[in-house]
Amino acid sequence: MGIFSSIKDKIFGHRSKPAAPAANQAPAPTPAPVEPVTTPTPAPSTSPAAVAPAPVDVGAVLSEMAEMKGGGGNYQSSIVDLLKLLDLDSSLAARKELAEELHVHAGEHGSAEQNIALHKAVIAELEKNGGIVPDSLRN
Repeated sequence: MGIFSSIKDKIFGHRSKPAAPAANQAPAPTPAPVEPVTTPTPAPSTSPAAVAPAPVDVGAVLSEMAEMKGGGGNYQSSIVDLLKLLDLDSSLAARKELAEELHVHAGEHGSAEQNIALHKAVIAELEKNGGIVPDSLRN
């Protein structure tokens, strides 16, 4: 699995934390056991119009992750901060590997030019893979 796959999995697999019940709200009663009902299982659909996964709001996910971590640095434009936010390796070696994976050949490895190009490439790939990307991440 490549580094971009790890990035995509962290973002697309992120689930919002469930809302906590209000402190003064009584817990929901436990329902009585119900006899299981068996129904015939429908045959799997072979139509090409299978249900597609819902698009992921990349900006909202990253914002929530940053809030949960108390900041997130400058993940909106920094590939290093984005990788750190996702708890992924942000070392030069990891960024070199990501650059090769995404075919980013701008500037020297580790240069500001390459880091900016890497961030843009990651955001573009997230969008290509079904992510909804706000303008604030496109720089």
